[in-house]
Amino acid sequence: MELTPPTLEFAFRICMEFPAGERVRFKPEGMTHTRGFVPVAGGTVEGPRLSGTVIAGSGGDWPRLWDSGLIEFEAHYLLAATDGTRIYVHNRGIACASPETIAAIEQGGRPREAPYCRVAPRFEAPEGPHGWLSRRLFIGTAERRGEHTIFEYYVVN
Repeated sequence: MELTPPTLEFAFRICMEFPAGERVRFKPEGMTHTRGFVPVAGGTVEGPRLSGTVIAGSGGDWPRLWDSGLIEFEAHYLLAATDGTRIYVHNRGIACASPETIAAIEQGGRPREAPYCRVAPRFEAPEGPHGWLSRRLFIGTAERRGEHTIFEYYVVN
């Protein structure tokens, strides 16, 4: 007997804002990647399963950038649901694009081609109306658009 394959259900969209200006980038000694950091400046959460805001200054993204065009994301930040509930987000994922596309994004522009970008967030929410976030698996897509990034999250059912 075959198992039932999972389905995806759109849950919500986050428009994540980042501060203008240069991103932190450095090459760790003995490593072949570049480490980065960008703080979270705020944002909005909208969708059928969750609405609210991204709490400014609550965290950021610590990507590893490889010369091949691969970027590994590792972000931590907080959301505030419309009822005031605080929700912790640990968002991991990868993006891959040509060096020209990565350069355009790093300079804050919109490249001609959108890179492949997929994320797998984990949420921690207190018991109550948002507790379901802690008990579900999510996947998502993302696209950088100047000083903000759009994330669309789907519940894996």
